[in-house]
Amino acid sequence: MPDQVIWGIHIRTDAGNKLFVERGFIAVGWPEIGDLSQIAPDREAFKAVISTKSPEKSPGYVAGSAGQLYRFSKEMKPGDWIVYRATYFDGLVHIGQITGEYRYEPSWLSDYPNVRQVKWLKALPPMRFTQGALYELGAAMTLFQLNKYGEEYLAALEGNTPDPVAEDDETVAFVAGDIEQNTEDFILKELQHQLKGHGFQGFIADLLRTMGYRITESKPGPDEGIDILAHRDELRLLPPIVKVQVKSGDGNVSRDTVQALTGNLGHGEYGLLVTVSGFTNQARDFARTKNNIRLMDGSALVELVLEHYEELQPRYKALIPLKRVYVPQASSASAE
Repeated sequence: MPDQVIWGIHIRTDAGNKLFVERGFIAVGWPEIGDLSQIAPDREAFKAVISTKSPEKSPGYVAGSAGQLYRFSKEMKPGDWIVYRATYFDGLVHIGQITGEYRYEPSWLSDYPNVRQVKWLKALPPMRFTQGALYELGAAMTLFQLNKYGEEYLAALEGNTPDPVAEDDETVAFVAGDIEQNTEDFILKELQHQLKGHGFQGFIADLLRTMGYRITESKPGPDEGIDILAHRDELRLLPPIVKVQVKSGDGNVSRDTVQALTGNLGHGEYGLLVTVSGFTNQARDFARTKNNIRLMDGSALVELVLEHYEELQPRYKALIPLKRVYVPQASSASAE
């Protein structure tokens, strides 16, 4: 840990905003855990307490909560910087320094009993900062460390902030890219974890239906390398006929698999191999030599999912819940 860390923090209640801004304290929740000073200064000790208090929670929740509570009570120290955007209060970005040690004060605000005193040095409107800095400050966790854009907030204390009118915000491209990448990662993780084997086959079949194909699925069991037959005509007689094989595993698909699909193709037939992961270089090189084979990796699959999402069956939309949002688009100068 550096001598002076730059922290970011969230709170989403009016009472919490008053505690933060008007009384000069920051706070984190988890009231069921009790006084954090009574827990040994070790992350595993924090995990053990949280697991005992909340046995129904997942390992990921336990690890994330333990990390935040440990950092707030053990790692954070006077002199560290703190940045807080009071979205539900005055809308300003507050920048200050930690001035007090950890305290347990459940009588102040029952939902946020773990507190530290701070001295706020400046409050600025969000439009004074780059989009990248605001995006990092909008992290999903309650307590987090500002790594990429922390120095921008410290520079603001000296009156040095980017001029959003005089220059393009070069961070816009990074923000949009992060949002798109996070969405892609989420879709692929949900597909891989919740749809295995025949379940993933059914999803791809439904996606092809949204694209106008007539579908025949192989039944569970040996399929001789073909999972789906896709046709354009209602009688399923006219070419082209597309033979589809799907792979739901997390390993890259090999050349042998692509070559085997090629061996199953007759005259006028096309092959499509779909995976949530990727393909080996040898597999891609082989497919380039065949004009009747198409490979669809995870990134290409996500593009189609987003394009046809509204037409998917409700059960698949519930499996990967998404909503349409607009993200900033970088100008041509910023993107270069």
